[in-house]
Amino acid sequence: NELFRINAMGTYNVIEAAVKLGIRKIVIASSETTYGLVFANEPKDPTHFPLDEEYDVDPMDSYALSKVVNERTARAFALRSGFDIYALRIGNVIEPHEYEAFVPKWIADPGFRKRIAWSYIDARDLGQITDLAVEKDGLGYQVFNAANDDTSSALPTKELLERFYPDVPVKRELGEFETLLSNRKVKQMLGFREEHNWRKH
Repeated sequence: NELFRINAMGTYNVIEAAVKLGIRKIVIASSETTYGLVFANEPKDPTHFPLDEEYDVDPMDSYALSKVVNERTARAFALRSGFDIYALRIGNVIEPHEYEAFVPKWIADPGFRKRIAWSYIDARDLGQITDLAVEKDGLGYQVFNAANDDTSSALPTKELLERFYPDVPVKRELGEFETLLSNRKVKQMLGFREEHNWRKH
C-alpha cells in the first residue's frame, strides 16, 4: 500500500503542479508491467499478442496497478487542461555496458525473459523516444509503448510463441524477430527509429 500511495500520489502531485504552472507538455513514466505479466502471482498468459496500447491492461500487483492509475490520472488532467500528457510504457531498460553480461543469458535460456515478453529498450533509444515526446505537440493524452524493434532472444518470435505461449492468439502477422511489446504507435506518431539493437552488441 505504501508503494501504491507513493507512486499514485507522487505522479498526481507532479502532474497537478505542472498543469497549475502552465506547463503544456508532460511526459510520465508508465511501465510494461501494466500488461499484467511481469509481477503476476503465477505465470499468466496475456489475452493476445502483440501487446499494444489498446490492450485492456489487467495487472494484479500494486506496482503495475499504480502505473495504470497514473495513466488515468494523466488522462483526467489532459481532459481538464487541454495540455499534452504522454505516458510511456517503458520496457526493461538496458544500458550500453550491460549487454556484455546480459546477452549470453538471453541466448542460453530463451525462457528467462518470458514474463516481460522478451521486451527491452536501450537506454539511448529511450532517450530518443522521450525527446521525441517532448518535441511532438498536439496529441492530447497518449500512451506509447517504449520498446526496441526486436525481442531479446536469439529465437524467432514465432518459435518463442509456439514454445512459451502456445495458446495465446496472435492478432497480426509479426516480423521474424519482432517485439511482442508493440512499438508501432511510437514509430507512427512520434517518428521513433531504433538506433541500438542488441544484436549490434
